[in-house]
Amino acid sequence: MQDLTLVMAQLDPLVGDIPGNTDRAIEAVREARIEHGADIVVLPELFLTGYPPEDLLLRPSMETRLRAARTRMAEKVVRDVMVIVGYPGRREGRLWNLAGALYNGEWLGEYAKQLLPNYEVFDEQRYFARGNTPLVIEHRGAKLGLLICEDLWEEAPARQAKAAGAEILISLNASPFHQDKPAERLRLLEERAAAVELPIVYVNQIGGQDELVFDGGSACVDAAGELMLQAPHWAVGVMPVQFIHQQGRWVPQPGETEPDVAPEENLYCALVTGLRDYVNKSGFEGVVLGLSGGIDSALSLAIAVDALGPQRVQAVMMPYHYTADISKEDAAKQADMLGVHHEVMPIEPMVEAFMATLAGAFEGTARDTTEENLQSRCRGVLLMALSNKKGLMVLTTGNKSEMAVGYATLYGDMVGGYNAIKDVYKTWVYRLARWRNTQSPAIPERVIERPPSAELAPDQQDSDSLPDYDTLDAILVRYIEGDMSAEAIIEAGFDHDDVYRVVKLVDRCEYKRRQAPVGVRVTRRGFGRDRRYPIVNGWQPGE
Repeated sequence: MQDLTLVMAQLDPLVGDIPGNTDRAIEAVREARIEHGADIVVLPELFLTGYPPEDLLLRPSMETRLRAARTRMAEKVVRDVMVIVGYPGRREGRLWNLAGALYNGEWLGEYAKQLLPNYEVFDEQRYFARGNTPLVIEHRGAKLGLLICEDLWEEAPARQAKAAGAEILISLNASPFHQDKPAERLRLLEERAAAVELPIVYVNQIGGQDELVFDGGSACVDAAGELMLQAPHWAVGVMPVQFIHQQGRWVPQPGETEPDVAPEENLYCALVTGLRDYVNKSGFEGVVLGLSGGIDSALSLAIAVDALGPQRVQAVMMPYHYTADISKEDAAKQADMLGVHHEVMPIEPMVEAFMATLAGAFEGTARDTTEENLQSRCRGVLLMALSNKKGLMVLTTGNKSEMAVGYATLYGDMVGGYNAIKDVYKTWVYRLARWRNTQSPAIPERVIERPPSAELAPDQQDSDSLPDYDTLDAILVRYIEGDMSAEAIIEAGFDHDDVYRVVKLVDRCEYKRRQAPVGVRVTRRGFGRDRRYPIVNGWQPGE
């Protein structure tokens, strides 16, 4: 009985590091051959450049570097293994998103991606020409039809490959994570395989890249759409798929599949992966963050420790008059629980010095948010000084609910290089904190149970100026991710005044969000490359 071993190489490239990614590919093929006896090794979409390369694709030297990389692969990849890898390529004056097939030092053919996504975070039509022909490569008696990511989301490319003789479909992917995306992918694979009656091997990238994070979860389904095996999410590695030729068809054999995990676990892993890769790939020594004793900074600290280890994380409590004693106690307790270096730096002298300097200019005016913001900006100065001195990136800690309505201070608590929870709604902050504590003690219970407060004024609570977070988040999801009008949200059962207050805040604070640090995107629509609203505009929120 004829058999075939295909290995899915679920790897984490570094965008722009073409030599390094080439080395990663060569090593993965070697490992797959030695440990699994691979006949075929499949790597992700645009692996040699990393995904997404964005305007690096426009650099004049890109094609020269890629030619050198492909030549090196032809020379160094172990023999008797078919390698299918993604890369961009300029052919006849046009740039294409390609999948190339390499065997025994010879590049046998290239497939050009046909469907170029241009929605949400994707911008491929800016760069690539659209392919229009299938590619079927025969190896060890198996006819392999190549697809690239979006090609699988519509039926035509798969049917085209089958019509060209494909017996197994192989899809190279760089499919970023958002909540519910892993389940959507599996449904897609099941539907597409069943529709064309061919098995599909789906190889996905893993790791963080700026605001995107890739979860892996490479998988194989049989010709009926049944999941046969799946690589772990959030783990780099190579995983074999065994095919047996039976009754004229190639049939994948059952293997390991990942058990269902709680949505909190998947989301938490995304945040950890995004932060880890951003810090490590950028070359920072570690991170420093303001630890206030509140839920947002507490969750951010736990994520940072899980991503980088306690020795690379510094926490700073910066109390003022309105900082409650329990906030100081809880911050110190959490730092001790997680084993991180913790300092206390009171900001009273700084605030008073600024207020004395501004006294003349402020004469005759009432106290307002100006004085509150000054406290936050003093904290930002301290954190940036520590960043400069110690080579630590400042980790900001504002959640998506706050970022949406501008409940943050420019040049204050928004100062920093990255925000691990930028795309996490406040209600999910609580869910994640509770889930994290089921794994090991990480966040003091009192931090989770206390009413949230910025502690910039006496007895201040978030509910003084915002609807309760269950209501606020429900409105925000509809307005930001659903693009619903204010009137449509009201018709869905929400209070008129609450809705108009929230959507006006969202619209008015676009200028703030443009100046916020990058953070990993985990919802269907984050504040970043997939939500591009003009800062200055006359749009009315009821429309």
